Amino acid sequence: MTAWVTAPAAPATGAPIRWPLLLVLASLAALAPVATDLYLPGFPAMEDALGADASGVQLTLTSFLVGLAFGQLVMGPLSDRYGRRVPLLVSATACVVAGVVCALAPSLGVLVVARLVQGFAGAGGMVIGRAVIADVVTGRAAARAFTLMLTVGGVAPVLAPLVGGFLAGPVGWRGMLWTVVALCVAMLVGVLLVIDETHPPSARSTGATSWARDLRAVVANRAYRGPVAVFACSFAVMMAYISASPFVYQNVVGLSEIAYGVAFGVNAGGLIAAGWFTSRLVDRVDPRRLVRIAITVQLLATVSFVLLAALGAPGWTYPVPIFLAVTANGGIMGNAAALAMAEVRPVAGTGSAVLGFSQFALGALVSPLVGLGGSGSALVPAVVMACASALGFTASRVGLPRPTSAAPAGPGSAQDVASSSSTETATS
Repeated sequence: MTAWVTAPAAPATGAPIRWPLLLVLASLAALAPVATDLYLPGFPAMEDALGADASGVQLTLTSFLVGLAFGQLVMGPLSDRYGRRVPLLVSATACVVAGVVCALAPSLGVLVVARLVQGFAGAGGMVIGRAVIADVVTGRAAARAFTLMLTVGGVAPVLAPLVGGFLAGPVGWRGMLWTVVALCVAMLVGVLLVIDETHPPSARSTGATSWARDLRAVVANRAYRGPVAVFACSFAVMMAYISASPFVYQNVVGLSEIAYGVAFGVNAGGLIAAGWFTSRLVDRVDPRRLVRIAITVQLLATVSFVLLAALGAPGWTYPVPIFLAVTANGGIMGNAAALAMAEVRPVAGTGSAVLGFSQFALGALVSPLVGLGGSGSALVPAVVMACASALGFTASRVGLPRPTSAAPAGPGSAQDVASSSSTETATS
């Protein structure tokens, strides 16, 4: 065990996080997925308006995701050094400005660059929002807050394309980008009114080499790496599902566009319900146990999906394991994030940055893989989902401490996640 070279983390409690703060943080987590997916139905119109081809328009999405991934690696450490509020306000303001440039972009090149900046700035809300939770609450309260926040973030990319589909006709692709600007403004107002500074000067990183030093300490922490792996793999399952679902539901299962939207909504409802149920259950069940149970359900569901696809089962059977796999994420990602962030509270911004970068890097890797079997196959998406779930299951068994069998006594008890001494030390 080696002590953190930064100052001790700011005091936190096991009391529940207040709802206004949680709602703003959940909105910050959802903003980037909404900005990613809301304008997707407008791609064909963008091609005509900007004189671009499909691959050129796709660059606007790729550039945003690149900015989102690398922006977290910058914004997180900055918040460790300069506090949470100022970097969050700067990033939210930059996101608004970049959004305006996107909506007014006269050419594809301008739009691609503006989307890169928008993704980079938008990363601040995601990464700093997680750090704020780690600053103000610990243990089961943190697990509950992360679960509720990430449930919203997980549902956003599922519902955003559907909302965009309704907006495509009335407002067009520029109108959809203006909608993103309006959401960015709302989030900026929320930050101004609700979020106070949670990382005081006494707890901040100092020194010219603090970024590299904190990053090494975070990555070297074995207790942190296990939950991060679980978190990233679960997100990979979700990204594989989102990327493949139009083809699986419409080309293989045979659903109409409207029925596909209903199926999407049902899965989103399952994810929300699982997240809410888990946030209630975490007071009585160890978060590590919840992760293990949920990821076991997810693995069984994805393996069942593979078997059904490989055996040529009727298409109507596929939505059942898909629903179970997506719903299980409601019990995995929030608890895994809480377990990871509990290990790096003194440098929560850097810890949140690595968590988010791992999430989007693996998600970006998985998304194109589901299309390798063509638009008429469910087997390849099923295999990709099962492989990601299997990796997450393995990480939950190898990388998470085994929960004790005694019933928890609630926040502050011996089983509370916050009781671990690793919240103040790094394991190397």
